[in-house]
Amino acid sequence: MSSSKAQTSTQKIPPVRYGEEESEAWRERFPSLTAFYLAAVGSAVGFGNVWRFPALVKDYGGGTFFIPYILALVLIGMPILILEISLGQYYQTSNVGAFGSFHARYRGVGLSSAVCAYILVTYYSMLLTWVTHAFFDSFNDSSPWKTQGTTGQEAIDYFYAEIIGMDTLGEDNRPTRIVSANVGYAAIVWTVIFLCLGFGMQWLGRLVYFTMGFPTVLLFIFLGKAVSLEGSEDGIVEYIGRWDISVLTESPEVWSTAVSQIFFSLGVTLGTMTVYGSYCPRGEAAVHNSIVIAVSNSMFSFISGFAVFAALGHLAYLQGVEVNNLAYSGFSLVFGTWPVVFASFPAGEHWVRLLFFDLFLLGLDSAFSILDAPLSVFLDSRFGKVLKKWQAVMVFCVFGFLCSLLYGKHVTMQIQQLPSTLPLSSKVSHERTNCFYTFISRSYRRRLDLS
Repeated sequence: MSSSKAQTSTQKIPPVRYGEEESEAWRERFPSLTAFYLAAVGSAVGFGNVWRFPALVKDYGGGTFFIPYILALVLIGMPILILEISLGQYYQTSNVGAFGSFHARYRGVGLSSAVCAYILVTYYSMLLTWVTHAFFDSFNDSSPWKTQGTTGQEAIDYFYAEIIGMDTLGEDNRPTRIVSANVGYAAIVWTVIFLCLGFGMQWLGRLVYFTMGFPTVLLFIFLGKAVSLEGSEDGIVEYIGRWDISVLTESPEVWSTAVSQIFFSLGVTLGTMTVYGSYCPRGEAAVHNSIVIAVSNSMFSFISGFAVFAALGHLAYLQGVEVNNLAYSGFSLVFGTWPVVFASFPAGEHWVRLLFFDLFLLGLDSAFSILDAPLSVFLDSRFGKVLKKWQAVMVFCVFGFLCSLLYGKHVTMQIQQLPSTLPLSSKVSHERTNCFYTFISRSYRRRLDLS
């Protein structure tokens, strides 16, 4: 296959035997380049784009946050994304194999990313569990969305007490039991992840047209509804019209926070993009594709911010307060605004259910892509030859389900506050250093040979 054909979006990517090298002979392929885009963007776009990014903008000076965010995207996020996708495409293998191709001792870099990814997906799946719980609970008569005039604080209290299950905490603020409903919904989540991932890239490549395409359509529908509400302009002004430049010096953590947002949002350092790159032919335009993915991810965050802050402005209008006086952040910035605003519409409970379904699809793409990183490391090893792919996916999902129950309490909310930038930054440093050292040393040896 020529490079010109490989770069054509309509060109079908062969499912097997691309290239003539034995290592590439049976590598899975996405059915098309469009499917790769949707899968990679779906992996990047997730909960962090919808509720963490708007919350950070609200906490760090409004539009001022875009300064460290864009710098982190251009100077750190895009180069690492290009590196990881390029490594996957060139070596046609997962992170361990790609870094092991430099030197056997570099395999630890890839292995560490696989371990981190698996730990992350067990935690991330519990967020999906809560969204699933909220979706099904919206059909109950006791749901707050059935009552007109539900306030944002009532919605947040309901989410923490009923959905997460924090009303079961003891007097010492420690968990006293497992919330049985969340166990069942966690089982549903992991079953869906298995069904998405267990039947190869040809199936997954078609599935992402819905799991990424439908949330994108819903985003613009939600945005259109939000900006048409009274008071929405006040929220939008708070989003991009307020620039508190002093935050850049008085709150220096804004810089590391922006970097962590880029790391988690793009999904770099976890091995996911390396694996997705390996599902494409070597001749694909890695730099171009990486830029498309990075820009699409950031644009989704940017547009989501308009929808969230427009709803926030309408909520402030209803309560007769200033937008910046609404004490919402993180989870509460979404669950205390959108459901309350949508519930005020005619047949509002259906809009709320559509919102929860949208959040579920956004998280689902990220969940199965994160799991694919450690799964591919296993399948690319000699141990992976023992099991078929669907069997390996089942083992990973069953064990992941059991591990995810550890996060079924308020401990998940506390984990979000931990300084997670350090291990990711450390891995980025190792990736760049190893690649740079290998490139320089090999170039130097070639020069010696020529002399």
